[in-house]
Amino acid sequence: MSKQRGGKMPLLDHLREFRNRLIKSLFGISLAALLGWYFYQSIIRFLTLPFCDLGKKSSPSDGKCGELYVNGILGPFNLQVKISLLAGVILAAPIWIYQLWSFITPALHRKEKRVAILFSVIATPLFATGTVLAYLILPHAVDVLLGFTPDNLGNLVRFDEYLDFVLRLILIFGIAFVLPLFLVALNLLGLLSGKSILKPWRTAVFICFLFTAAFTPTPDPITMTLLAIPLCLIYFLSGLFALLADRRKSKKNITSFGVSPIDKPESI
Repeated sequence: MSKQRGGKMPLLDHLREFRNRLIKSLFGISLAALLGWYFYQSIIRFLTLPFCDLGKKSSPSDGKCGELYVNGILGPFNLQVKISLLAGVILAAPIWIYQLWSFITPALHRKEKRVAILFSVIATPLFATGTVLAYLILPHAVDVLLGFTPDNLGNLVRFDEYLDFVLRLILIFGIAFVLPLFLVALNLLGLLSGKSILKPWRTAVFICFLFTAAFTPTPDPITMTLLAIPLCLIYFLSGLFALLADRRKSKKNITSFGVSPIDKPESI
């Protein structure tokens, strides 16, 4: 990848870089989507389990959790495509997360490539943690929303609408858990200091709660708090890690400046 003086890339190089990263990400998602297509029935049962078990734990509408149905001739096929793509995005998270970070910092040196690999290795379990947390609170979210159903009415739910709800919840939780890691990665690259990360901590906490209130698909405060508190903890941990990294860098700089260079003899 060509690079101009001062570390700047031409616009065409950025577009080519974006195209290459996008193709690699889509290729990885497509391969993972094949697994989702093969295990389609198992994934369907796994996704509907929180919804259908609500009738055993609570009774939002006369002891029933509502009924899921697929509408139209193309409905089953479109549903299987959506399920496969959802599985592909989740399973291929290490691939597209690495491609995303590599696009943000193009023309990486050897040290920066290590940071990119470390970023993807740590970001993947964080993304997985967010998706698992979203799945765990899914029954509560569905219970809250179905609780608004009048007592004398039933509730038939289209499965594609339910799937969109699940997809939004899972992706929001997964991406939200990865966002604070960008701060650490930028700190390791020397673009952001630990003090600048933790200095606006009140604003950061407010933004975490505002983010969860705006993008969480349920209006209840419990779901919002379950997402906001881990986000705040990850934010503070990333700032603490950045401070330790800055202190280590400063010690190295002091040590390097403390060594007196060997004076070269002046040429006559």
